[in-house]
Amino acid sequence: MEQGKGTEAQQIGPSTNNATTAEINKKLTDAEVEDLIDASLRGRQNSYSPYSKFKVGAALLTEDGSVVLGCNVENVSYGLAVCAERTAICRAVVEGHRKFKAIAITAEMGDTFVGPCGMCRQTMVEFGLDWEVYLAMPNKKYMKTTVAKLLPDSFNPAWVTFT
Repeated sequence: MEQGKGTEAQQIGPSTNNATTAEINKKLTDAEVEDLIDASLRGRQNSYSPYSKFKVGAALLTEDGSVVLGCNVENVSYGLAVCAERTAICRAVVEGHRKFKAIAITAEMGDTFVGPCGMCRQTMVEFGLDWEVYLAMPNKKYMKTTVAKLLPDSFNPAWVTFT
């Protein structure tokens, strides 16, 4: 049976290590969050992770309501791996999307929520600070945060001026 299948999404507060990024209020409905987590679980099934065995899935909700999936893709030259979040964002850009409402990221590391790496956080910032991030476990427990909270005082497009 697919992990998470048949269970209902459940929002919980800060992670066990007292992450300060957790927020309770969300813009999406419970049903939208659950659908996004389910989609990220589907993306996770396609993970190509023969070296780490660490499967990650992402589902990106665009402004027009489309959902774009991503998964991590590893390489024998470890540094060339591509994370699920960046895979989803790149696919969305190829499809013409530039504005995002939310992303669900699903990975499994016991009772700890797995947040995006620094490279993924900076990539997310490129497309705005106010969209929501749902860090989920395969059992569909999740923690909600935002791009801005994941990368405070970020270097972002609003800071850059060209002369």
